[in-house]
Amino acid sequence: MAGNGQAESGETVATYLRRIAEALERRHPPPLVAPGFEGADAFVWHVGPDRLDPVAAVSRVDLGLLVGIDRVRDILLDNTLRFARGLPANNALLWGARGMGKSSLVKAVHAEALARSLALRLVEVQREDLASVGRLLGHLRRAPHRFLLFCDDLSFSQDDTHYKSLKAVLDGGIEGRPDNVVFYATSNRRHLMPRDMIENERSTAISPSEAVEEKVSLSDRFGLWLGFHPCSQDDYLAMVSGYCAAFGLTLPEEVRRAEAIEWQATRGGRSGRVAWQFFTDLAGRHGLRIDGTDR
Repeated sequence: MAGNGQAESGETVATYLRRIAEALERRHPPPLVAPGFEGADAFVWHVGPDRLDPVAAVSRVDLGLLVGIDRVRDILLDNTLRFARGLPANNALLWGARGMGKSSLVKAVHAEALARSLALRLVEVQREDLASVGRLLGHLRRAPHRFLLFCDDLSFSQDDTHYKSLKAVLDGGIEGRPDNVVFYATSNRRHLMPRDMIENERSTAISPSEAVEEKVSLSDRFGLWLGFHPCSQDDYLAMVSGYCAAFGLTLPEEVRRAEAIEWQATRGGRSGRVAWQFFTDLAGRHGLRIDGTDR
């Protein structure tokens, strides 16, 4: 009996020790072992624990299908290709109207770089994970590759301190931004802050200009500001026509035009996203598969 009691006691202690070890590991996970970047062209950064998950197939639109944004398309493509070739390039902020292809353009220029046999890796980081970006940069700095770091739908609200972490990407602190990393962000706001937040800072601060400067100047740290504006009806219809031509959907022009205009009227606006949503509906009704593409 005594022997059994000792065995049970020893087993209990071992169980407790194992649980303590597992809890400590969850609280302080082992450092990230960077993946082999040769295995994929795109990755998503996650925390808790830190890891870079490879993306087998990036959901994107062909560069040629992005209509009505020719100027910003050419500027961003040129900047991206220069960076991929090891030449100086700027961080870029793509700001403006919703659904006009900001994030689609980032993914499309990355695909174009790959099509030109340029080894550029795309790494997406979520806004809520910006506090960990310093650790991510440390891993990317040591890798023998060039990285396009991408944050979609970037904006900040009252009492949000994530913008301070973003400076590590844009300025890099004492080490400077890694030479092999460039940062692209999309936002509906040019200054990344809501206007009422900026005005509130001005009205309540002892030194209004200094209070606003730290937050508003964040967007000034992007070398490229690329504005996206609501599209005209002609551009909207050209987008629809381009999708139909690219995927081989034939329909009388007057029918397609009438249905497209009715669709945008029910949505209360025009954009590249609305054009794609109409085409998706149109393709579905005509039995056409368009898997693997998203606007």
